[in-house]
Amino acid sequence: MSDILHTLKTPLGPMLLSASPDGLCGAWFVGQRHFPDLQPPAIRTEPPTHRLLSHACAQLEDYFAGRRQHFDLPLDLSRGTSFQQQVWTALLHIGWGETTRYGELAQQLGRPQASRAVGMAVGRNPLSIIVPCHRVLGAQGSLTGYAGGLDRKQDLLQREGVL
Repeated sequence: MSDILHTLKTPLGPMLLSASPDGLCGAWFVGQRHFPDLQPPAIRTEPPTHRLLSHACAQLEDYFAGRRQHFDLPLDLSRGTSFQQQVWTALLHIGWGETTRYGELAQQLGRPQASRAVGMAVGRNPLSIIVPCHRVLGAQGSLTGYAGGLDRKQDLLQREGVL
């Protein structure tokens, strides 16, 4: 069975959402780095008929409207390596309005020498915003590395009161 796709209009540009039978498996800004080799469907004004995609759209709309700080969706992170899945799962524990650094995340995972590998895994996060990779900063707290673009990362952190 193939994934179900939907394109959502957001204040930061269109996002492609993807659901597998096991959960939400993708949320990418259209055209971002590491964008999957998929043809995004046209943006529609009506909500998707797929229940999970409908919930994902509603929760993202609430996030952008400032009404949601946490996502409550079943996620399918199975398409990454074991290490990527560990990193993506760790990202889920970075709360609204909080940040961490790549080195701190590597330390937390018991791999203190792996900050670059952590950075690569963070960059490959398939669930932008929902798995909050935008909350990871460079060693000196700088805005570095966001597949969706640093302007979007800055906007997301401002929305969350970090900047």
